[in-house]
Amino acid sequence: MEQESPQLAHRAAEGVATVVIRHPAKRNAMTETMWRSLPPLLDILAADPDVRVLVLTGEGGTFCAGADISSLRGPAPAAQDLAVRAEDALAAFPKPTLAVVRGHCVGGGCQLAAACDLRFADEEALFGVTPAKLGIVYPESSTRRLVSLVGPATAKYLLFSGELIDAGHALRTGLVDEVLPTGELDRRVADFTRVLASRSQLTQAAAKEFAAGRTDRAEHWARQARGSGDTAEGAAAFLERRQPRFTWSPAGD
Repeated sequence: MEQESPQLAHRAAEGVATVVIRHPAKRNAMTETMWRSLPPLLDILAADPDVRVLVLTGEGGTFCAGADISSLRGPAPAAQDLAVRAEDALAAFPKPTLAVVRGHCVGGGCQLAAACDLRFADEEALFGVTPAKLGIVYPESSTRRLVSLVGPATAKYLLFSGELIDAGHALRTGLVDEVLPTGELDRRVADFTRVLASRSQLTQAAAKEFAAGRTDRAEHWARQARGSGDTAEGAAAFLERRQPRFTWSPAGD
């Protein structure tokens, strides 16, 4: 049987866009083409008003084993730049992002997961940041992002050793937000993304910027709140005991 070509597949339903890393022959390792294709794909999904949440996951039982070294034709720094650009594009996505992790989440795969807002994992997932095994200097921006998630000591543990840690360890250090028993991850993700898609995008977008360290946008978001109608709708829905119908969208920001 002919093997399926490596690709980033995507689908959207009920406000949730799902991007699937698909390269099963190499445990969903990212090829050069896949790294290059992620930022423009994210631009398309960010501009779609029907997309309120982004899920990133891997095909089958693996999230992503890192970069497919055999596909990288340029020098190592150029290849690393591709991964950083993809990671930065994911971190800058204006709507909530959730990495759904099964199996190995290693190297560049861990970079992508760390760039998401949240990470849910199967209890059998394994995580590793492995540049020390290859003599690679981990990117400055990726290192800072890792430190912001797990703190300096755990970041050093992962970077110095290149060792894999299990899902329980990842949960204790803050690398993941929830760990689910095998067989329950999909249901939990469906329930949680449904919740995210029902909430105010205004609240989410402002919180995402503030959490990322933006200090120059408080007045901007105050203006957005005054003009959006979301606050009044939220209060009315609470008093009327109904689900709110929020209308603010990042497209109007």
